[in-house]
Amino acid sequence: MKRKLKDRLWLWGQSAGSHHGSAGNQVWKLPGVNRMEAAEGAAYLGIERMCRVVMGGQPQPPFDAEQERLAGMKEVIWSAVGDSGSVRNNATSDLGEVLRLAQTNPNISGAVLDDFFRAKATPESSHGRYSLESVQSMSDQLRAFPGRPLDLWIVWYKEELDFDIADYLKIFDVITFWNMLAPAQQAEWEADIAKVVTRTPGKRRLAGCYLWNYGEGKPLSIHEIRAQCETYLKWIRRGDIEGIIFCSNCCTDLGLEAVEWVRQWICEYGEELV
Repeated sequence: MKRKLKDRLWLWGQSAGSHHGSAGNQVWKLPGVNRMEAAEGAAYLGIERMCRVVMGGQPQPPFDAEQERLAGMKEVIWSAVGDSGSVRNNATSDLGEVLRLAQTNPNISGAVLDDFFRAKATPESSHGRYSLESVQSMSDQLRAFPGRPLDLWIVWYKEELDFDIADYLKIFDVITFWNMLAPAQQAEWEADIAKVVTRTPGKRRLAGCYLWNYGEGKPLSIHEIRAQCETYLKWIRRGDIEGIIFCSNCCTDLGLEAVEWVRQWICEYGEELV
């Protein structure tokens, strides 16, 4: 069913300054100072749906204050497992907090597991930060939520496409696919999405779109961001994905030409039915 393009767009929302403050910025090399919080970044771009994800352990539960800022969003997905730097989530998920918030915030529609897969340390170890049984329990709790079932989302990176994770993938409701080196690997885009589609039959899928070239630590050119957005739009039209997630508000106030191009693109084409 066709929907307005803007209803297919999400922002990957994280605490302001978290990308600059992380150890990763030594290679990411983001310029300037980021003060724009998640809700502000979404408003700036004209995006009405949010994946609010813990980065470097922040925010810490309770999430009420941050959720209040997201009250105007049409839909919110909170992380149950934050990024790889959120070490508290290596032992304990934030799912209980997400479920608690969902009781009084009807715009919360699910939970996402960030930076979840990894190369095996030994042949006997798991690709997941949590066991299959733990992830299945998360899914069961979300689906049994009173009044409305909630979805379980997963982050899946290009370098993990060939991992033996079929048993994990079948648990998730929504697959989000990300490639930090997308500009340098454009020739592989179609093969990548074909592999994602083949490995996730019947699943909802979205493509992640970075607003900075994190893989190479430099700005995206207009040509590079346009190529990604136009390709992802093509994938939406042919049914490979249902939407795009832009990462993130941590880039929206840095004066980047790619951000301004995306903002104008959403303004110009957001009402278009796709």
